[in-house]
Amino acid sequence: MKSNGIGKKFIDNFTKVSIKIGNQIHLRSLRDAFAMIMPLFILAGIGVLINNVIFTLFFKGTTLANFQTFGNLLVNGTLNIAGLLIAPVVGYCLAKNRGFNNVLGSAIISLAGLVVMMPVTLQAVPTGKTASVNITGFLSFSNVGVTGMFAGIIIGLVATELFIRLSRVKKFRINLGENVPPAVSDSFMTLIPTIVVLSLLAIIAALLTVLAHTDMIKLITMVIQEPLRRVNTSLPGFLLIYSVGNLLFGFGIHQAVINGTLLDPVLLINTNKNMQAFAAGHHVPYIITSVFRDTFGMFGGTGSTICLLIATIIFSRMKSSRQITGLSFVPGLFNINEPVIYGYPIVFNLPLLIPFVLTPVIALLFAYFCTAVGFMNRTVVMVPWTTPPLINGFLATGGDWRAVVVQLISILFGIFFYLPFMKISERVMMRQAEEEN
Repeated sequence: MKSNGIGKKFIDNFTKVSIKIGNQIHLRSLRDAFAMIMPLFILAGIGVLINNVIFTLFFKGTTLANFQTFGNLLVNGTLNIAGLLIAPVVGYCLAKNRGFNNVLGSAIISLAGLVVMMPVTLQAVPTGKTASVNITGFLSFSNVGVTGMFAGIIIGLVATELFIRLSRVKKFRINLGENVPPAVSDSFMTLIPTIVVLSLLAIIAALLTVLAHTDMIKLITMVIQEPLRRVNTSLPGFLLIYSVGNLLFGFGIHQAVINGTLLDPVLLINTNKNMQAFAAGHHVPYIITSVFRDTFGMFGGTGSTICLLIATIIFSRMKSSRQITGLSFVPGLFNINEPVIYGYPIVFNLPLLIPFVLTPVIALLFAYFCTAVGFMNRTVVMVPWTTPPLINGFLATGGDWRAVVVQLISILFGIFFYLPFMKISERVMMRQAEEEN
């Protein structure tokens, strides 16, 4: 009894800490922001897929290049301005979560702040030349795109926080009276906070340019983004964070609380860099991406619960389990598995928690190995998370049929891995029903 009490206390405390982390306002705003712009990244993936898989089947040479203009323009308007997109959306979400009434103003300040921090002089290689030259008066995709995503996040958060705090200082408000149109009145109410925030950012950018010969985008990328991304997207770090998120889901706390805040931002950077490299015909750099996790670690949703549903259909004789499976199977095909998690249930069901956490880990390790040895392509296309298993593997790897084989093996393993725990769970439920009767 004492041991159970200690275990329960640990789980309760661990759960409270995890909820507190997931509900932290900046992390929550970041999660909301990525959810808002995710359709654009999926659209970029569709453009990359059409350009490099579909068009290449029918066209060659100049004709192919002409048709690929379509996908290239899609990528320019989505992936290549990822940093420019995330900054205002982060500002908007943070202002909304803070209960600040001028959410649009916060988004504008975040976007302006990011541009203020951009380098004044860029190096570029003219068409047909090999040596780079210095240019001014331009924004570069290298700064406003994937490389600038983390800078967009940080500058968006900082600029918005300053803007909100200063806007709430009564002495900084310029009130023009009731007869002035609301749009004009609102702009003057935030005039001084806007001037102060952007001037402060401009001073910092100027000091970095003149004294350190660098810029904030480069500094954030080197000091924060890359070290954090290397830790969170290393195989041990990735599996640890992902497993903790799944374990929390087993206690009723959605895995997005952890994975949506700690993993998604850095995994999306890897995904976007892979899409860029694939679209340009370059070497694809990363194995671990957000698409890799979703495609090879979430068959039927978190915990790869499609394996449990198939095991139940084939091997279970328990009426209640089969009924839940019948209701859950079609949503599970589209990776929607809340019905099985809360209805089977998996939540607070210790026997099923074990395969719920470990099945994705084993499947991801297997997929990582198959990718590392060159058996299948790396993930290069952002596919919608509702794409059914097997189809998503084929699309995510740019049309590689071997990814489907890897998924099939993992699903078969998952079925038989879930099976003994499913049997144990059914015995426990039967015993509990007998005691209640």
